[in-house]
Amino acid sequence: MGLEDYRKKRDFHRTPEPQGKTAATEPALRFVVHKHAASHLHYDLRLELDGVLKSWAVPKGPSLDPAVKRLAMMVEDHPFDSFRGDHSGRQLRAGAVIIWDEGTCHAYGTEERSESERILRQGWQREI
Repeated sequence: MGLEDYRKKRDFHRTPEPQGKTAATEPALRFVVHKHAASHLHYDLRLELDGVLKSWAVPKGPSLDPAVKRLAMMVEDHPFDSFRGDHSGRQLRAGAVIIWDEGTCHAYGTEERSESERILRQGWQREI
């Protein structure tokens, strides 16, 4: 998907959100969960793949109980610099962003980045 949809949905003259670029390769894939006080308080889950953050909005927020299921709605890919700071402005997605959790991740069964990307991309293609 890349960042085309992300950029089409924003007027960068009216929002401080970054236009973003694809990220340089790091030793491990990254993830972030953040609390976003936009028009409705929600959480976002972002997972690195192909130089962008694949993204899902989680309206009711994460649960610490694995038996509790939460809806996660897929949204457009985001750049790495989009998950920090205040996205205030007159845009629909405006609001403060607070990091709830972040770190590195890998596909089950491997800790090698390239193998993780291959496995995750394979799973991603099955889902879309």
